[in-house]
Amino acid sequence: MISIFQQPLFYQFLESTESLDPFRFVVERNGKEVGVIQGFIQKDGGPIKRFFSRRAIINGGPWLSADIRNDELEHLLLKCVEGLKRKVIYIETRNFTDYSHFRHTFEKMGFVYEPHYDFVVDTSTLEIVNERMGKSRKRDVNASFKQGVSVSDNPSDAEVNDYYYILKELYTKKVKTPLFPKMFFECLWKAPFSKYLLVKYQDEVIGGTACVYDEETVYEWFACGKDGAFKNVFPSTVATWSGIRFAVENGFKRFDMMGAGAPGDGGYGVRDFKAKFGGELVNYGRFRHVCAPLLYSIGVFTINLLKKK
Repeated sequence: MISIFQQPLFYQFLESTESLDPFRFVVERNGKEVGVIQGFIQKDGGPIKRFFSRRAIINGGPWLSADIRNDELEHLLLKCVEGLKRKVIYIETRNFTDYSHFRHTFEKMGFVYEPHYDFVVDTSTLEIVNERMGKSRKRDVNASFKQGVSVSDNPSDAEVNDYYYILKELYTKKVKTPLFPKMFFECLWKAPFSKYLLVKYQDEVIGGTACVYDEETVYEWFACGKDGAFKNVFPSTVATWSGIRFAVENGFKRFDMMGAGAPGDGGYGVRDFKAKFGGELVNYGRFRHVCAPLLYSIGVFTINLLKKK
């Protein structure tokens, strides 16, 4: 099944944001698509920073038909590289499925494999979720609702605005990686394949999750919360739990947490947080093609320097 990130509807959304430059490459056999690579070019900051931060992101990885041939995949990857190499410093696929069968072909075309974790929660039934969810997560959810926390599943413009600034603060102070501009989140909120679930306490937005979904899967793209600001209130936990519950109640098979760091990164707090929701730890990894090695090295050095501050 083709994920939301590779569907034409998502391409139309990317165009509407005006902050991302979408791309789409297709390989066909007898007029029928057998492979699709779709994503966006992201740049950050002012002119100089934008020049050094140009990258092509392919969320979910390419869509490949079950019977795609290696030569067809090679052609698709070649089209992708040729179409993007003068526009970006590197191309990265963030895989949500197993591409091990195609790894040799990716590497032949200059895409280096890098291991990367993810957690996928089985949302077939609420019983399965409750059985696998950690006791501490259950306790935090129950304590939060006992304190009067609520979840808004149809937020207002003002609430989405409040959520964005909580998320922005998280990315600025802790994550220390660039965040999409506010307009992106406003467009995403209105998209037909998205669901915002915002956590409120004492009539104030204190966290939330922004999810997107296709026919089978809910993907938690952005989650945040003012953790530690209120006694016995755990907004980040409630946000993710609300996304999982949304998946269960609406018949989705799984809840994809969209990344949990790389092996060996040491003390990865986000991974520890996500692990306690009872999902399966998977390692589908990423493929990266560096188009401008010198600029890439400068960018990696700068990012590592900023994260140490």
